[in-house]
Amino acid sequence: MTATARFIGSGDSFGSGGRFQTCILIDAGGTRFTMDFGASSLVALRQQDIDPNSIDTILLTHLHGDHCAGVPFLLMDAMLGARRRRPLTVAGPRDLRHRMFMIAEALFPGMHVMKPKFELNWIELEHGVPTPVDDILVTARPVKHTWQTNPTALRAEIAGKVICYTGDGEFGEEMALAAKGADLLVAECYFHDKPVPWHLNYPELLAHKADFDARRIVLTHMSPEMLARVDDVPEECAYDGMVVEI
Repeated sequence: MTATARFIGSGDSFGSGGRFQTCILIDAGGTRFTMDFGASSLVALRQQDIDPNSIDTILLTHLHGDHCAGVPFLLMDAMLGARRRRPLTVAGPRDLRHRMFMIAEALFPGMHVMKPKFELNWIELEHGVPTPVDDILVTARPVKHTWQTNPTALRAEIAGKVICYTGDGEFGEEMALAAKGADLLVAECYFHDKPVPWHLNYPELLAHKADFDARRIVLTHMSPEMLARVDDVPEECAYDGMVVEI
């Protein structure tokens, strides 16, 4: 069965290259979900003419704003503008619901009194435990990144396909386990040459390709230094609006 991944946002925290923040839209087996939903994601969806109400599930790798801060905007739109009625599930790392509540209250004070007219489910993913999230089997693996964000790499299995997103983090055994044998690995590649703590760079990615053992790799979350070198690498490099058939 065909599945697709669409890069709603392929950028970093800082809008490098004029790109939107991380949001990868997956269509598979009649389910539509995203891997991450950065602060700019609602705008990016509308720019690409995608109805936010069509999303069934949001999976979050970690709790940095460029990966999760679009969720309160989506919920506000769902309650006030789009008048959503279909259920929505948000799944992510430990402390997800409390932290998203804090982010929402910071962005939209008083939002806590609003009651959605749709079923809203929150799921906190336990490390290493395959967890059914709607029609997706999701496994979160801990990675080395800013510890306060409860960082993970995510493995999503649906309709006979395996999609992995590294999130942000240095290479490690847990990241390799998340990606093992994936049909599609979306890997952050922040720098081409410069080593940087808590992130993957290109030499590290090359050194561990065999450990990932993924059928296809697409690079994303690139700094200006890496964006300047995308034509120098053989791997596919994501851009906003790019669609990949899985």
